[in-house]
Amino acid sequence: MKKITWLLPLVCTTLFVGAQKKNDRKTLSNLQTHVTYLCSDKLEGRQTGAPGEQLAAAYLSSQLEQTGVSPKGDNGFLQTFTIREGREPDNCTLNLNHQKLVPGKQFIALPFSAGKSAKGEVLPAVNEPDNIWLINVKEIEADPNKSRMELYLRETEVAAKSGASAVIFYNGQETPAEVSSWHKQSVKSAGIPAVWVSSDISKILGNDDANAFQIDMKIAFKAVKVTGTNVIGYIDNKAPKTVIIGAHYDHLGKGENNTIYPGADDNASGTAALLELARLLKSARLKNHNIAIIAFSGKEEGLAGSAWFTAHSGGIDLSQVNYMINMDIIGDLDASRGVQIGGISSSAGWPAIIGSVAAKDTKVVYDSTGAGTSDHLSFYKKNIPVLYFYTNAHKGTPEPGDKPDKLNYDGTLTVLKLVYDIIGKTDNMEKLAFSATTARK
Repeated sequence: MKKITWLLPLVCTTLFVGAQKKNDRKTLSNLQTHVTYLCSDKLEGRQTGAPGEQLAAAYLSSQLEQTGVSPKGDNGFLQTFTIREGREPDNCTLNLNHQKLVPGKQFIALPFSAGKSAKGEVLPAVNEPDNIWLINVKEIEADPNKSRMELYLRETEVAAKSGASAVIFYNGQETPAEVSSWHKQSVKSAGIPAVWVSSDISKILGNDDANAFQIDMKIAFKAVKVTGTNVIGYIDNKAPKTVIIGAHYDHLGKGENNTIYPGADDNASGTAALLELARLLKSARLKNHNIAIIAFSGKEEGLAGSAWFTAHSGGIDLSQVNYMINMDIIGDLDASRGVQIGGISSSAGWPAIIGSVAAKDTKVVYDSTGAGTSDHLSFYKKNIPVLYFYTNAHKGTPEPGDKPDKLNYDGTLTVLKLVYDIIGKTDNMEKLAFSATTARK
C-alpha cells in the first residue's frame, strides 16, 4: 500500500503533463488551420470592405459559434461600421493623339478633379486659357508642409483661376497604387478635370521634339460607401466585470500587379490566437469576469473598427470593463527579442500581475513609452487599462512573403498562454485602476 501511495502522485503528474501536451498540440494545430485560411488567396489580403474581409468575418463567426460563444454584434456576431463615404473614378477616358490610355494604370483622375469633359490641341509648355494645361511635376515648387496631393490640388486651383479647362500632371514620381490611395481622402472639387499620368505617358508629354498633342478626356465619378465589419463574441458568466480580448483581422489587401499581402504575422497570428483563447476560456473555470472576444476590422484604416466599437459598444457596458488585451503581430517570437508588451503603464498593477505568471524561460520586455498605435488605443482613450502583445520588432512591415509557413507557432502559443494566465490571475482580483500616460507611440 505504501508503494501505491507514493506512486499515485507520480501517475497523476504524468497524466496531467500528458493531457497538457495533448491540449497544446490541439491548440497548435488549430492556430495553423486558422492562419492558413485567413491567408488563403481567396481572401485577397483581407482589406477592409473588400469581399475577402467578408469571407474572413464569416469564418470567424463560424468558429466562435462552434466554440459555443454567444454573438454580441448588431447582426449576430457582426457589427458593421462606416469607414468613409465619397467617390471614386468611374468609366473615365483619356485619348492622347487618338490613342486610348488605360485608366488606373496610365492615367488616374485625381480625387479633387471635377467630373467633366475637356478636349483640345495642346502645345508643349504653352498654357492657354480655355485649354488643357500640361504641368511638369518636376517644376512644382516643393512645400515641406504639404503632401504631394495637396501640391497638385494647389496647382489645379491656380490653373482653374487662370482659365484652364483641365490639367494633366506628368513626371510625377508616385506609383499608380499611391495615387489611387489618395481617393480615400475627402477633398473638395477644384472645378476642372485633373489627371495624373504614368511614367510612360510622361515621356511622351515631355518629349522635346513634340509639336502638339490632341487630347480628349472625360472624367466621371461614382459615389462609394466603404464599410468594415467587426466580429464580436461574448462569454456571459453573469459577472459584474468584463474583460475584452481583441485582435485585428484586416490587412492591406492587394498591391501593385495584384500582388496579395497575406498578412500571416500581421495579423492572422493574433486573430488565430483570439479564436483559441475564446475556445479555452469558454470551458475554463474562470467565472468572475465576462469575456468579450472582438476581431476588429479597419485597423489599417486608422483604428476605425475599434474606434467604432468604443463609441457603439451595444450590450457591453464599457464602464464595467476591467481591462482590454490586444494581440497584434505575435507570430514572430524570438528568444533574444522576447515578448513585447505595451500599455504596461496604463495600470500600476500590471507589472506585478505579469511578473507572477510569466514563465521563467520566457523573456518579457515592457514597452512603457505609451499606449501604442494599435486597437487597444481606442480603449485607452476611454480610460480602460490595456495591454498590447507583439513579437515583431518591425511591427508588420507589409510583405508579400508574410505567409503562414514563416510563423513561429510555438512562440504564438507562448503568447497565448501568457494572455490566458493573466486573465486567470486577475479573475479573483479587484478591478484594476487606470493610469494615464503622458506619451503615446
